[in-house]
Amino acid sequence: MKKMISLVGVALVLTLTASAQQKGENWQEKVRAERVAFLTTELELSEAEAQVFWPVYNAVQQERRDAFKAVHSAAKALSEALKKGEGDTAALLEAYLKAHEQTTALERSSVERFKKVLPIEKVAKLTLAEEKFRHRQIGQLQQGRPQGNRPGQNRQPGRGLRHTNQD
Repeated sequence: MKKMISLVGVALVLTLTASAQQKGENWQEKVRAERVAFLTTELELSEAEAQVFWPVYNAVQQERRDAFKAVHSAAKALSEALKKGEGDTAALLEAYLKAHEQTTALERSSVERFKKVLPIEKVAKLTLAEEKFRHRQIGQLQQGRPQGNRPGQNRQPGRGLRHTNQD
């Protein structure tokens, strides 16, 4: 049964990936499809668990994206105000901190929501699996980027990495 669920997850990913490529979807859809396959395998969801889990998970993911956008917007507004020397820096900083607090509150509430549809062991596995997936994605990004593109570092043949001052 578990193998069947995994095969269904892989088939779903392949279908979503092929569909995304045909429609010219962006890389975010591909990552989402990879995440679904990864979590399906890691959590070993039963068919009944999967039916109630994925709608909750998708809703939480949308809320996470919205929260990230709020943090990003607040950081951008603060940065622009500092560059221009205009605006109420204290209020903008407070807005940024509040946006971060809301992301933390969202993570706590999402665990409570997941506990309503999954056993606590699978909620814990989900938390670790999401972190594992994130680290895997970061590793893949780093493999595709030349060493010399890291900020603050310069690579010269035969000399290894040399830190540069960019003050």
